[in-house]
Amino acid sequence: MKRTLPAALVLLAALGSARAAERPPNVLFLFSDDQRADTIAALGNEHVRTPNLDRLTREGTAFTRAYCMGARDGDAVCVPSRAMLMTGRTLFRIDHGLRGQPSWPEAFAQAGYRTFITGKWHNGAPSLVRCFQEGKAVFVGGMGDPYRLPVYDLADGGLGGGRYSGKHSVELFADRAAEFVRAQKGGDRPFLAYVALNAPHDPRVAPKEYHAKYDPARLPLPANYLPQHPFDNGEMVCRDELLAPWPRTPEVVRRHLADYYASIEFLDAQVGRVLDALKESGRYDNTLIVFASDHGLAIGSHGLFGKQNVYEHSMRAPLILAGPGVPKGKRSEALCYLLDIYPTLGELAEVKEPRGNEGKSLVPVMAGKAAGVRDALLTAYCQVQRAVRDDRWKLIVYPQINKSQLFDLRADPAEMKDLASDAAHADVLKRMTALLKTAQREAGDDLPLTTDRPRPLAFDFSKVKPPRP
Repeated sequence: MKRTLPAALVLLAALGSARAAERPPNVLFLFSDDQRADTIAALGNEHVRTPNLDRLTREGTAFTRAYCMGARDGDAVCVPSRAMLMTGRTLFRIDHGLRGQPSWPEAFAQAGYRTFITGKWHNGAPSLVRCFQEGKAVFVGGMGDPYRLPVYDLADGGLGGGRYSGKHSVELFADRAAEFVRAQKGGDRPFLAYVALNAPHDPRVAPKEYHAKYDPARLPLPANYLPQHPFDNGEMVCRDELLAPWPRTPEVVRRHLADYYASIEFLDAQVGRVLDALKESGRYDNTLIVFASDHGLAIGSHGLFGKQNVYEHSMRAPLILAGPGVPKGKRSEALCYLLDIYPTLGELAEVKEPRGNEGKSLVPVMAGKAAGVRDALLTAYCQVQRAVRDDRWKLIVYPQINKSQLFDLRADPAEMKDLASDAAHADVLKRMTALLKTAQREAGDDLPLTTDRPRPLAFDFSKVKPPRP
C-alpha cells in the first residue's frame, strides 16, 4: 500500500522548496593559470584527460570565444587579466593594484555574501584584504616552486600565518577550498568562493603519476606549429620565450605539451575534489559554478611559447558556467571577455554592479534572447600589437614595424594564412582597420597603428643570450 505524507507536511515541504529557490545562489569561481581554451577533452581535445571539467561542460554552458583583452605593459599578462576580471573594467581603464577601483567581490559582500579566497592573487596585498573577507593559503605573487610557495591567511582585514605550501600548491588550494565549502553545510548565508589554482603555469610540475600518463612522442604538434615566428612581433625574448631554444624543435614542443597536459589533468583532479566537497555540503544545486583561466599560451604555436601575443591560442581562455539559471549541455560562440563573467554572475544573483564596471552580462545569451552581447573584440599587447576580431575576420597590426595580418577565422582558425596582402581582400582589410580604430577609440587606446620610423621586420637571434634548453 502506497503511503502519503500528511497534507501539513506536504505544505511545509513545498514552502521549504520555495524558500530554497528564493535564496540567493552561492558562487564557486574556479580559476586556472595560463590554460589554453583548447585543453578540455569534452570541447574537442582528445589528447588530455579532464573528466571533471567535462562534467561541468555537460552540466552547464561553455563559451568557446572568451578572451583576455591583453596587457598594456610588462610581460605578466595575468596581472591585467585579473584586474579586469575583478573590476569589470577594460584594459586601458584598470589599475593593476585596483587602487580606487571597487571590485565585484566587494559588491557581493555588500549584498550579504560571505566572500572567501584561496590560491593566487597577483594584484597586491592591499587590494586583496579589501576585496575578500576571509582567505586561507593565499599566494600573493606570480609564480614559483609549487611545493615551496609562500602562502598567507586572510582574517580581520590583514594577512598572517605566513608559511610555505609544503605540498603541491594546487592541492593545498583545493584542500582549503573544499574545507570552506564543507563548512557551509546547513548555512543560510550565501557565499562567494574564489579559488585561483596556479596551474598549468610553469614550472609545469605535477605528481609523477600524472607525467607518466603523457608520452611526448605520442602527442601531435599544434596545428599552427612553427620552428620560429616569421618576423619580429615586438616581444621575442621575454621570460616565457626563453623557456625553449630556437628553433622550436618538434621534440621540445612535444615535451612541453606533455608536461602541460599532465599539469592540467592534475588541476582537473583538484577541481573534482572541490566539486565533491560542494556536493557534500548540500549546497551544490544552489551554487553558480564558474571555471575559467586568465588567458592562453603558445607552447610552439606560431613559433612562440608565451602569452605575450594576440593570436587566438594566447588570448582565448576556457569559460564554463553551471548552476541555477544556466542551460545544461550548451555551447555558445558569443564573443565575450573574461571581464564579462562577474556581470553575468551579478545578474543571476541580483547583485548590483560596482562603480566603473564595463562588463556585459551573458544571461541574455544563455536565455536564448540574444546571439551575443559584443559584435567585436579588441585585444592588445603593450605598444607592439593590436588586434580586432568580429564573428569571422581578425586583423592584427604591429605598429612598430608597419605590418598587418588578416585572417579568416572561419576558414583558418589556426591563423596560418595571412590575407593582408591579397588584393581580393582589400575591402575586408579596410573595413577591419576602421573597426580597429573605432575599438581603440572606445577603449581609450591612443596608440597609432603606423610609425614613420619602423623597426626591421627580421629579428637578430645572434644577439640574444641562448635560452635555456
